[in-house]
Amino acid sequence: MADKLDSPIKPDSTELTDGFHLVVEALKRNQIDTIYGVVGIPITDLARLAQASGIRYIGFRHEQSAGNAAAITGYLTQKPGICLTVSAPGFLNGMVALANATTNGFPMILISGSSDRAIVDLQQGDYEELDQMNAAKPYAKAAYRVDRPEDIGIGVARAIRTAVSGRPGGVYLDLPAHVLSATLDVATAAQSLVSVIDPAPRQLPAPESIRRALDVLSGSKRPLIILGKGAAYSQADADIRAFIERTGIPFIPMSMAKGLLPDDHPQSAAAARSYALAQADAVMLIGARLNWLLGHGKSPQWSATAKFVQLDILASEMDSNRAIAAPVVGDIGSSMKALLAGLQPGTIRPDSKWLGELAQRKERNVARMADHLAKTPQPMDFYSALAAIKDVLAGQPEIYLVNEGANALDITRNVIDMPLPRRRLDSGTWGVMGIGMGYAIGAAVTSGKPVIAIEGDSAFGFSGMEIETICRYKLPIIIIVLNNGGIYRGDEVPHGNNGDPAPTTLMPQARYEQLIEAFGGNGYAVADRLNLATALAEALASGRPSLINCAIDPKAGTESGHISNLNPKSALAKQ
Repeated sequence: MADKLDSPIKPDSTELTDGFHLVVEALKRNQIDTIYGVVGIPITDLARLAQASGIRYIGFRHEQSAGNAAAITGYLTQKPGICLTVSAPGFLNGMVALANATTNGFPMILISGSSDRAIVDLQQGDYEELDQMNAAKPYAKAAYRVDRPEDIGIGVARAIRTAVSGRPGGVYLDLPAHVLSATLDVATAAQSLVSVIDPAPRQLPAPESIRRALDVLSGSKRPLIILGKGAAYSQADADIRAFIERTGIPFIPMSMAKGLLPDDHPQSAAAARSYALAQADAVMLIGARLNWLLGHGKSPQWSATAKFVQLDILASEMDSNRAIAAPVVGDIGSSMKALLAGLQPGTIRPDSKWLGELAQRKERNVARMADHLAKTPQPMDFYSALAAIKDVLAGQPEIYLVNEGANALDITRNVIDMPLPRRRLDSGTWGVMGIGMGYAIGAAVTSGKPVIAIEGDSAFGFSGMEIETICRYKLPIIIIVLNNGGIYRGDEVPHGNNGDPAPTTLMPQARYEQLIEAFGGNGYAVADRLNLATALAEALASGRPSLINCAIDPKAGTESGHISNLNPKSALAKQ
């Protein structure tokens, strides 16, 4: 039951308050301490009042980046990150981040001002007229509109509970301008405020589902565990590690689950991923979905006879691509506790031959990677640049790593090990570009720790202007642009004769480091491994906003990175 008591607004006062103040009080009452956004009509005063009340307001240059910062804050804190935007175009810019948050299961609330409902509903052409609530519904977990100031407390409470309960996601909260400016007496206002109690209650799995899951694993000779970002979000780190180590089952972390167990853990099968997926006869998915990132669970990537155990909070996720032999529906933390409680010593024993085969392939692939990293080509390729970064980051586990691009994303994921959970933040389920600066800012604000954003030059362009935001707030963020002068690579020959560059070509001579220098940050231009390592170490030691423009061979990289199979080719194109 929601609690409406202990309002900071004195109920015996005869003074008036307004919707602006009520929104701020509703957020504060529910321990919201940060708002990301872009101000303008009609929410400028809302940002001012929030800041004056003690809520930190981080102002961005574009709403999409502000939304991404809010989304990753939700992922890291298990509380909804808040993004504040103006109406219509600003709202639509924020919607990209909201949709991405919902797809990834990140709790976020997009709060947007909107125009006069009476005019919008009759389509009479109000300022930035748009039916924002209905526009948001297909892309959010839920969308609400507050039509009366006395409903603001309930509206904020509903948004918070919806964002974090069940599978987390994005929620849209529409605040028309007339509601924000409307007044009401403080006694009514005090009674309207709501403290949300237990917004994400535990969802306990059925005991029979736990027995079924353990039976499937007990009957397996070649079991495998896949850790998804849902497992990382759950923060059930100790129980997940205990289950893996007690059973001896090898595991593979999905990209944002890296560090739940250290990447150098002896049971990690990440270096033998393809073999492990194809040969496993029982697979336990912990907070991971059988979507395109896992080949939809189908042959030839997977054995056609493998049995699947899946832990997820949504029953509707089961059997989405392949039959699930043992569905465990519940929150990850409760499910892992139940599995540990039901686990009998010695009942789950991976076959020694299976473990030996995985070890052999790991050893071979690790040696192959070491050969890549030891090379010093000139100009650098992705591997040699990332080897320099890897060496500098060794022994600094607290650093957060943001990563996006095509080759920059794929190769960094394989090269840079993560020793701690929730330190790697990347493009996620959609594989979307443009999350980089928003995620970096959100991680820096939330954690207070240094953040390194490893960006492809194309990916950086989506949100690069936020370097001004980084410098304005003096955040300890270092951006490394792996610059090969193109989308995927920079050596494509133009296809026309009008002098225009090829579709994938960017500017290899671009001086990205000068952008951050214009705003008072540290800029570095490097073209070899030694200078890259030196620049990164210096930037980390300074604690100041920095950007390293790292020149990469234009021929380095492959089109679409590791997912080139998803990029269709014209049947009539010249070969």
